[in-house]
Amino acid sequence: MSKSFYNIVFILFIISTGMGSVVSQKNLLKSGPMLGPVTLRDVTLWVQTTTDASVYFTYRVKGSKNKYVKSETVQALKNDAYTVQIHISGLTPGTTYEYKTNINDKEVSRPYTTEFTTQSQWQYRTDPPDFTFIAGSCFYINDTSYDRPGNPYGGDYNVVNEMYKSRPDLMVWLGDNIYLREGDFESRSGIYYRHTHTRSLPELQPFLSSIPQYAIWDDHDYGSNDSDWTYPLKNHSLDAFKDFWPSETYGAGGTDGVTNSFVWNDCQFFMLDDRWYRTANLNYGSILGEVQKYWLKETLLSSRATFKFIAVGGQFLSDFAGFENFANYKAEREEIINFLDENNIKGVVFLTGDRHHSEITKLKTKKGNVFYDVTSSAITSTTYDHSNEINSLRVKGSMVSERNFGVFSVKGNQDKRSLAVTFKNVTGKEVYQYDFEF
Repeated sequence: MSKSFYNIVFILFIISTGMGSVVSQKNLLKSGPMLGPVTLRDVTLWVQTTTDASVYFTYRVKGSKNKYVKSETVQALKNDAYTVQIHISGLTPGTTYEYKTNINDKEVSRPYTTEFTTQSQWQYRTDPPDFTFIAGSCFYINDTSYDRPGNPYGGDYNVVNEMYKSRPDLMVWLGDNIYLREGDFESRSGIYYRHTHTRSLPELQPFLSSIPQYAIWDDHDYGSNDSDWTYPLKNHSLDAFKDFWPSETYGAGGTDGVTNSFVWNDCQFFMLDDRWYRTANLNYGSILGEVQKYWLKETLLSSRATFKFIAVGGQFLSDFAGFENFANYKAEREEIINFLDENNIKGVVFLTGDRHHSEITKLKTKKGNVFYDVTSSAITSTTYDHSNEINSLRVKGSMVSERNFGVFSVKGNQDKRSLAVTFKNVTGKEVYQYDFEF
C-alpha cells in the first residue's frame, strides 16, 4: 500500500483516540492562567487564548478528594484580544484551592502549580496575619522587530523566577508594566499587541498562576513617553489595561482611569492614576486631578489600616524636580503632604517606580509625622545610577542601580506591627534592606 494511505490511517487514529485534541488545546492557550484580586471568599482568574474559544475553570480545596467545582463558561473574543476573566465566589476564607484551566471543554495542563489561597478571616479573632508582597516597575520585554537599534533595553528575565521563589502573598505592579513602542500607541491593535507580547513571556507564567496580581499604569502602558491627559487613544489603553489586569474597583471615587483600591489583612493599598488627569502645564497643573485627589483624601481619612500604601507611577516625596517627579508639580505635592500632616495620618508609604533605580525617601515633618516613599525600579528594563541626583530626603545608602525588585514584609502583633523592605537583584541576592520607623 502507498505511504499516503498509511498517513491517512495514522491521522484517523490520532483523531479517534483524542491525541490530536491534546495538542490543539495547548496551542489554544496564549498566556496564563493568572490570578487577579483575591479576597476572603472570592477570586478572579484570567487567561488568554489564541482564538475564539469557550473557557472555564474547575477548582477544589487543595489535597482533597472532592469533585472539582466548575466555574461559569466565558467566550474568548477577538475584540478583547481573546482575554477571559472569570470571577469565582462562595469560597472559604483562609483556604488554599487548586484549579485547572479548560478550553473548549478540554483541560489544559501546565507544568507548574496553579493554585490560590483566600485571605484569612482574622478580624475580631486573632492578630492580623503576617504577609509579604513584591512591588516593582519597568518590565521591558525585547521585541527585535520593533525595538530601537543597538543593545537590547530589556534583559535578565530570570529575575521573574527569583520573584516567584520569594513566594510573596501578592504582587503590586507600579507602572511601565509594558512598554508601548512606536507602532503600538498609534492604534488599538498596537496597544493590545504589546500587552499580549509582554504577558506571554514564558518566565512570567508560573509567577502569574499562583500569586495575586494588582497593577497601576505609568506612561509606557498608557501611551507614548511622558504622555498626559491629551493622549488621544487613552480610552483604548484603558480598555486594554482592564482586559489584562482584572479588578472590581476601577473607577473608585467616580474617577475615569485606573484608580482602584484593595485591602490585604490590616493594610490598604491606594492605587493611583498618574496619567489620565496629568496636565502639560507644570506651573498651575496637576498630576492626579481634583476628583482623584478628593477620593484619596477621603479614603485616607476613613481608613483604619495599619499601613497605607499609596501606589503611583512617579516619585512623590523626592524633592528633586526632574524627570516626571511630583516635585515638578510643587503645589500639588505640598497640598498632599500638608493634608497628611495636618490630619496626623499614620503609616503612609508611597510605592513608586518609573526611575530605573530603587531608593527610599523619608520625610519627617515639624509635627513629627513620618512619611516614606519606596521607589522600586527596574525589573527587566535598563537601569541607571542616579546617586548624584539631588534628593535631600534620600535614605543614605538606599540607592540600588541594578535590576531588582522590592520584597515588603509586614509582621507582628496587632498593636505592634512592623514593616521592612528588602531589595533583591536578578539572582535573588539581597542588595539592600531597610526597617521602617514611624
